[in-house]
Amino acid sequence: MLQEILAFDFMRNALLAALLSSIACGIIGSYVVVKKIGFISGGIAHTAFGGIGLSYYLGINPLFGIIPFSLAAAMAIGLLGKKANVAEDTAIGTLWAIGMAVGVIFIGITPGYAPDLFSYLFGNILTVPTFDLWMILLLDFLIVVLVWLFNKEFLAISFDEEYAEVSGLPTTALYLLMLALIALTVVIMVRVVGIVMVIALLTIPAALARTFSRSLPRMMLVSVLLSALFSIAGLWLSFLLDIASGATIILVAGSTFFLVHAWRLLFVVLKKR
Repeated sequence: MLQEILAFDFMRNALLAALLSSIACGIIGSYVVVKKIGFISGGIAHTAFGGIGLSYYLGINPLFGIIPFSLAAAMAIGLLGKKANVAEDTAIGTLWAIGMAVGVIFIGITPGYAPDLFSYLFGNILTVPTFDLWMILLLDFLIVVLVWLFNKEFLAISFDEEYAEVSGLPTTALYLLMLALIALTVVIMVRVVGIVMVIALLTIPAALARTFSRSLPRMMLVSVLLSALFSIAGLWLSFLLDIASGATIILVAGSTFFLVHAWRLLFVVLKKR
């Protein structure tokens, strides 16, 4: 069965995309879960829809539109929250709506039909081209290097930002850098599970990993492994059942999440007896 699946070029690309995206997803998702900023990743992803619309209008690779829109959304959310005293949920909701509106307008005024649009909304890992794999690899490298360089600082602002600020760390700049890394991860995940479901794959593996980890580095490692497992299992099932790959990946991850916590709850109940 495995040889049959890997006989296709698009399946080999999909498998590589699943493995490469798991690196960024596991590492950055851990920060998202620890700092409880999952909603921000959803806001960035939906704002990036404006970049997709602009890319179609200009006739360029959508990734070149998603990257600047995602980074701009991350900076706007961070600066509005830190410097303009705007509630983050308000900033996220506003940018979310603006990004979607811009995307719809540009797609509407673009001549012809946008054939890949559905894959960016709901994901289609089976359509990832070789160029995008190189882009994902480059973004992975950038994320790993920056996390390695600022590991202690990110750790400080994730668990106690007020103490980190008192200690003299540039917390606002570090927070903006963290949001930028979330934005780059969103860019990667859009190709795998789509804009609508990015938040799920960023949070579910990391949330499960936190259950089995006592340190952030271990949590990141477990999260990367779980993300890869969910992506590969979802990819395999979608191939067998001929159903949407992105949605299948999320269903595998979500089902595992609820099964693990149902088992833990049952164990607690039985232990009390």
